[in-house]
Amino acid sequence: MTFHPQPQPGEPKPWAFPAPERSTLDNGLTLLTSHRPGRRVIAVEVLLSAPLAAEPAALEGVATIMARALSEGTDEHSAEEFAAELERCGASLSAHADHAAVRVSLEVPASRLDRALALLAEALRAPAFAEPEVKRLVANRLDEIPHELANPARRAAMALSKELYPASLRFSRPRQGTEETVRGIDAAAVRAFYQAHVRPSTTTAVVVGDFTGIDLPALLTGTLGRWTGDRAEPRPRAAITSDDTARVVIVDRPGAVQTQLLIGRTGPDRQDPVWAAQVLGTYCLGGTLTSRLDRVLREEKGYTYGVRAFAQVLLSSADGTGAALLAISGSVATEVTGPALADARQVIRTLAEGGLTEEERDVAVQNLVGVAPLRYETAAAVADTFADQVEQELPDDYQARLYARLAATGTVEATAAVVNAFPLDRMVVVLVGDAAAIADPVRELGIGPVSIVS
Repeated sequence: MTFHPQPQPGEPKPWAFPAPERSTLDNGLTLLTSHRPGRRVIAVEVLLSAPLAAEPAALEGVATIMARALSEGTDEHSAEEFAAELERCGASLSAHADHAAVRVSLEVPASRLDRALALLAEALRAPAFAEPEVKRLVANRLDEIPHELANPARRAAMALSKELYPASLRFSRPRQGTEETVRGIDAAAVRAFYQAHVRPSTTTAVVVGDFTGIDLPALLTGTLGRWTGDRAEPRPRAAITSDDTARVVIVDRPGAVQTQLLIGRTGPDRQDPVWAAQVLGTYCLGGTLTSRLDRVLREEKGYTYGVRAFAQVLLSSADGTGAALLAISGSVATEVTGPALADARQVIRTLAEGGLTEEERDVAVQNLVGVAPLRYETAAAVADTFADQVEQELPDDYQARLYARLAATGTVEATAAVVNAFPLDRMVVVLVGDAAAIADPVRELGIGPVSIVS
């Protein structure tokens, strides 16, 4: 049998994460653009300086309702007409609220960019916030809340936030509001929040894609540039404080056959020089199927389908007020909750004693850096990263420099960073499961005081 010759790899091509071009429209709106030849689906990310901390305490969730209502009708189109116009463009438009900002995302073929940008500008400039549409969105949000509370992973995240952060910080409460606060939101509240916080001078728009044949400056001036509003400074960010005193909180779910495990604390954000080493070490600890946590808890012990360690930026700020959530998450069978928790701690202890291996480090670098060109094949992926950098007050070349730092980080530095990120005596453990079955085995571990909540 004759086989076709096996294809051979070519010479690797040099690659670096792109840097955007910055400019400002006459109305004060900041622009970041990046021409990416061949990416004929153009991505637009708009960051509105309307953080969750700005929500009235009694109306938490109003930023989420406002974000969802932006595409539900304008002064020129009803909700149905606006949706139909987007569909004619072949465009998708979505929005969500997070701690740092409200983010609006648009993707559209380059040939329809002019019309889609006009619709986006219309939604930002003159949203209708019609009472029937807001009522529907509020009702939808209220329907979502019971499902979130029934989801063990979501319930664990809520419990950890409540435990870690003081009640005075917005981080301690659900991002999209509670049933009590959402129920009080109406069109007037949404309109008031929009008028108080949404204006072009505090907004950044990121546009990425193939601009061949497009007069992008003129197009942006004629769409987003028509939006007017008072000048204002972005809202200052509050410092994030937390209490990571070692303790265990069990959220009781009687009869549960699995326990959702979430171990967490706050630590350095992306502004900190240790971030690259922390990313690398955390990946080796629990970033993939071949990580240490998975190797022990999944492959050797059969306790779980997978456990992950991660670092999630909460709010990054150049003035040092930011922080990241450092966490380990997974689910295990109820009867092995105690042993699984003990083994997870032993994995960290072993890592601290013996350090990472060169092989672990090399695999992590290859997976984090080597595949980056594939990760950023689409315009949307590049635009999302640019928007993250703006949201976290990072320089425009941050991502490119991060990859260089990751490639240069050694095992000693990565080991020290991950061990410092997950100190055994400074982590809060949240367990969502059957308290009657898991409380005593967990107490025997001596991790810290154990409390049970419903």
